Amino acid sequence: MYNTLLTELTNGILTITINRPDKLNALNKEVFADLNKVLDEVYSNKHIQSAIITGAGSKAFVAGADITEFNGLTIEQGKALAKAGQDTFFRIENSPKPVVACVNGFALGGGCELVMSCHFRVASDNAKFGQPEVNLGLIPGYGGTQRLVQLIGKGRAMELLISAAMIDAATAFNYGLVNYVVTQEELINKAKSILTIINTKAPLAVAACITSANAVFNETQNGYNVEINEFGKCFGTADMKEGTTAFLEKRKANFSGK
Repeated sequence: MYNTLLTELTNGILTITINRPDKLNALNKEVFADLNKVLDEVYSNKHIQSAIITGAGSKAFVAGADITEFNGLTIEQGKALAKAGQDTFFRIENSPKPVVACVNGFALGGGCELVMSCHFRVASDNAKFGQPEVNLGLIPGYGGTQRLVQLIGKGRAMELLISAAMIDAATAFNYGLVNYVVTQEELINKAKSILTIINTKAPLAVAACITSANAVFNETQNGYNVEINEFGKCFGTADMKEGTTAFLEKRKANFSGK
């Protein structure tokens, strides 16, 4: 079904593995096409409750974009390339179902940008993060200049962006870029253990949390108004009625996603 991805659906969690280990899982047009196809599946398949994105092998999550595709591009073609990448990563960021990055090895350039578009991040102890684009006379184009500031603050983000420095997993945790650092062997299971808990919650409420939290950084929206609207919409759901009834009856809720 996919030329550059491996997928496995277990207990409502879709594990998506970018599978170009000989190229350190570098992002090219084919990977982006496959990511968009698998995101269609995440959005539409009722059996998928959440997703993990990771990279094949132990060396790299995604070591960057495939630079061979950059050669000879015009200014307008460069803009189109950035727009296409941003559009894909916006789909991840705005997915109504949680998407977690499991970062093994290098997450550089476009790989770091992919990581940051996920709802949260788990890193293995060998993970390395960075935006080295200035080494190529470029800048991040898939949202990296924006999300890095959002996640770790302007001062630290600015230093990493203009120095092209890499940080290790422990530093990424200290900066707030990742939620957890675990061994390579524990990486996927750690994410699955968190998502297994999330998958027991009301799906529409989870989606509303994602929408509301994302509105913090959307200059075209008032986040508090988004929260009011999403909160109100919950009152029209069967899940809200089930959740409050189960609480009052001191039993476990059985959510339907309706």
